[in-house]
Amino acid sequence: MNATIEKFGYPATLVAQFDHWLVLLRPSQPTLGSLVLAARSDATAFGDLPAAAHAELKTVTATIETALAKAVGYDKINYLMLMMVDPHVHFHVIPRYEGSRTAAGLTIADAGWPGQPDLGSAIKLDSDMDSLRDVVKSHFDSEMNS
Repeated sequence: MNATIEKFGYPATLVAQFDHWLVLLRPSQPTLGSLVLAARSDATAFGDLPAAAHAELKTVTATIETALAKAVGYDKINYLMLMMVDPHVHFHVIPRYEGSRTAAGLTIADAGWPGQPDLGSAIKLDSDMDSLRDVVKSHFDSEMNS
């Protein structure tokens, strides 16, 4: 695994695994159910990923969107490819909604709604990490096994 994947807590944060991508629970949650979609390669430029990784994004993003709709009932979803600090190809997947959402004993408001996501207001997960990961993962497992 590359250093970016490890920084985002793999394997403890793993929600779903695909041939070219990992879906991780984001350790800091600007909105409930925020994820990291990380390429499993060592590529540091999106265009350097193999064609199969790009093709697989269709399946991966459809799975993410269906699973998060069930998990948190988002209104919109933002895929942010920032890669300024963590160099390997990855997206921050931020479900967006008006107000707040609750799951696994956590309630998190979307502080940036309806504008840009407010990454600075993210809630750092500690003891809640495993329970939220399990809730989100159960929706991914259900979607991937159907």
